[in-house]
Amino acid sequence: MLLHIVYKLSLIFAGFSLALLTRYILHCVAIRRAFRHLPGPPPSSLVWGEEWKLYTRIPGSLYTDWHGRFGNLLVFTGAFGHQILSVTDSRAISYILGDGAYQFPKTQGVRTWFQATLGEGILWVEGRKQHEHQRRFLAPTLNQQSVRQLADIFFEMSAYMANQWTKVIERNGGQETEIEVTDWAGRFALDTICRAAFTYDFDCLSGHPNELASALDGLTNNEHRLSSFYMRALFWLIPSILFIGKKGQMIRKVKFELGAIASRMWKEARVAGDQDGNTLLANMLRLELGSNEPMDEEFIISQMRTVISAGYETVSAVLAWMLYEVAVHPELQSKLQQEVSSSPDHSFEDLMNCLPLLDATLKETLRLHPPILENHHEAAQEIVIPLSEDRRGTRDNYLVIPKGTTVVIPVNVMQTDEKIWGKDSAMFRPERWLENDRPSTLKGHELLAFSIGPRSCIGKTFAMVEIKVMSQLRATFTTDAFSVCYDHPPTKVFVSMSQRGPALPKFRHTPPSSWGDGQFTSTFG
Repeated sequence: MLLHIVYKLSLIFAGFSLALLTRYILHCVAIRRAFRHLPGPPPSSLVWGEEWKLYTRIPGSLYTDWHGRFGNLLVFTGAFGHQILSVTDSRAISYILGDGAYQFPKTQGVRTWFQATLGEGILWVEGRKQHEHQRRFLAPTLNQQSVRQLADIFFEMSAYMANQWTKVIERNGGQETEIEVTDWAGRFALDTICRAAFTYDFDCLSGHPNELASALDGLTNNEHRLSSFYMRALFWLIPSILFIGKKGQMIRKVKFELGAIASRMWKEARVAGDQDGNTLLANMLRLELGSNEPMDEEFIISQMRTVISAGYETVSAVLAWMLYEVAVHPELQSKLQQEVSSSPDHSFEDLMNCLPLLDATLKETLRLHPPILENHHEAAQEIVIPLSEDRRGTRDNYLVIPKGTTVVIPVNVMQTDEKIWGKDSAMFRPERWLENDRPSTLKGHELLAFSIGPRSCIGKTFAMVEIKVMSQLRATFTTDAFSVCYDHPPTKVFVSMSQRGPALPKFRHTPPSSWGDGQFTSTFG
């Protein structure tokens, strides 16, 4: 009897697997037929397609090469014949991220990633009604008026970090000292988001090890292990692969730790009853009091997890890259030092209106080092998208995208396009943002680092102000303090001893990027 039951279950499983395989093959054939006239690279592997190259090459470099050879629209192959459409056509992108945003949800693999790590918050939710509901819930805490009132916390955290670096120098006898910039940028971001959004102090800037920061880093690190490659290649097709192995354990650990912290903060806030502040917690308490019934705790915790993770990862990556670029451009250092030092006041209005070079430096950092290199979506139905020019070999200024097609927007390609940014598009030159004749074919959407449209990053103003405040740390030290010593791709940033001031810290900096599993990150919106 038992063998008979096992036999029947085996047949059912085999039939189910065969049905799924047949469905997948038919889907691949349909997409391949729809895109048969589009160019693209031949698959490097019959099994893995281009996934191994995408995993091992410098992030974004393959997309730059492909679009340079094949134009604004191309198709490449992922694992097991999975066809992926890569788009850099400006009109198509404006439609995908704008009017058609809810027709192009995140891929199922990306949504599973966010659900597994953060819960069913704003990064996971799809559908206009559900998304707009969650966005309205978070917006009051992250709008410009709220950020203005939180600016003092940013300045306080920046001063505290400068003080901690000074202590490190003093413990080294005032001599040149090596400091891990990426690590400190992460500590600053984590402390600041928790202080500003939840009035909670992790005390990461004390310099002590922090398990949560280490766990968050582990989610997007550059492991270069076969297991990480398999997960990266297969999660588009089999999202459940995210729950197995060491990476699966780390995902569960991060979700648990973030959840435990968020739950504790929420319960303490409800007991204290402090609903008069500008923090996210205060806003949630006001909403609960206004509804006269308890809010769903899992919904609250999912939003808190999302705010912490997004505020930590994006800000720390951009800040570290900005410090790096300042270090390799001594003339820019001097100009920034003069601008910040001559600033009349340390305030929100000052940051927004009186520091044009600092603003341009941040925008240029976002342009060349976007925290999100690839924006992934999936066609929810068969959709016709407009194009800015006729497709190669045709007179069609549109493209029909079959249901279920994975669409990738390589942000770095758009933000280094010579047609938009000029022949020096690969150079770090903040002055381009101060020039009146700066060309733009993106109709005002020159930067995609925070995305555009209804799902653009809701925390953009918060992040921009926070990074600007922290970047004023430069003024704490002497002119031309930062320098870099490297012969190959940057791995270290140093601050040298200045002849016009005391000994200054020497920074070691591993540039943040979307290496390894970084493709799972997303803008906060």
